[in-house]
Amino acid sequence: MKRLVILGSTGSIGTQALDVAQQLGYPIVALAAHSNTALLEQQIRQFHPRAAALFDEAAARDLRTRVRDCDVEILSGMAGLCELASREDADVVLNSVVGMVGLLPTLAAMRAGHDVALANKETLVAGGELVMGIAREKGVRLLPVDSEHSAIFQCLQGTRQGLWTPPQSSDALGIHRLILTASGGPFFGKTAEDLKTVTVQDALRHPNWSMGQKITIDSATMMNKGLELIEARWLFDVAPENIDIVVHRESIVHSLVEFDDYSVLAQLGMPDMRIPIQYALTWPERYVSPVQRLDLAAMGKLTFFKPDDAAFPCMSLCRRALQQGGAYPAAVNAANEVANALFRQEKISFPRIAELIAAALERPLSPVHTEQDILAVDEACRAYTRELVK
Repeated sequence: MKRLVILGSTGSIGTQALDVAQQLGYPIVALAAHSNTALLEQQIRQFHPRAAALFDEAAARDLRTRVRDCDVEILSGMAGLCELASREDADVVLNSVVGMVGLLPTLAAMRAGHDVALANKETLVAGGELVMGIAREKGVRLLPVDSEHSAIFQCLQGTRQGLWTPPQSSDALGIHRLILTASGGPFFGKTAEDLKTVTVQDALRHPNWSMGQKITIDSATMMNKGLELIEARWLFDVAPENIDIVVHRESIVHSLVEFDDYSVLAQLGMPDMRIPIQYALTWPERYVSPVQRLDLAAMGKLTFFKPDDAAFPCMSLCRRALQQGGAYPAAVNAANEVANALFRQEKISFPRIAELIAAALERPLSPVHTEQDILAVDEACRAYTRELVK
């Protein structure tokens, strides 16, 4: 029985995490969201957390009025998220907020000595070296929720070190290569010329996964896979040149690990996020899952392709950011968040997203050592990207 704090409880991962927690009988200590007052109110009444927070200050004031008959403390802003993340009565903090908002709550949870079930990509993309250093210092676990990183994590459980959790070093595990799988998104097979005229509605039609709009667009540009490459580099302590990406349209093989003897282990399952969510919450135990079982005969075949870097350059841009090091992963993340939003608002074209990300790599950036440094780079790169569009 683990007591949970769920940050981002009204989003796709958060709502599924609550479903999993209810199935397991895990108590919910606290919930947080950005601004979805109505759904958070519903969750408060159903799960009876001791505290809740909304990042949006006006929405938090509204929520206090809505739940004044409930025994729950309502907090707000970044301070509210960090306070929930560091509560003494929590065992695991699941962070599924979208964007750079998730960095400081992750650090707050780790500094309070909590294990973190991590579904917020930006925490490791922008602050990987800092985050892993704090995890080692505090002796806390980072339990991956993304299906790809969960797959790698599961493949490593049978190593000679026994149960393995980040932030251990992967050197002793005999890892030769990590292979991240990508669905290819809704535009698989399209050329760079084809992509000049695609619409927001086209980009939101993901073939396999049901996700929020931001991450669905990231999947369409394949920036999502570039961000996951950066995450994997830090989470599993593997050099970028030893991380490959392969397009796997069926989304059944969630990722693979190749060892020094060239033996390859893979984790397979239906494309349902409740599987990796549940494993992050129950590790090292496994329990019956509320998802459809995999029937390989019904699948018929599994296919694999090389990604098209010419049509989808975002993966290569993320590799370049890793090579340049320092603040550049944070810069490409910031540029992407702004460009992704502008595309969803129909203010820029689909190919323009990658162009704006590439521009962020051309700027001279100072080294980053603290979360304040990272946030300063993030803010400056967002402003620069918006100015380019103007």
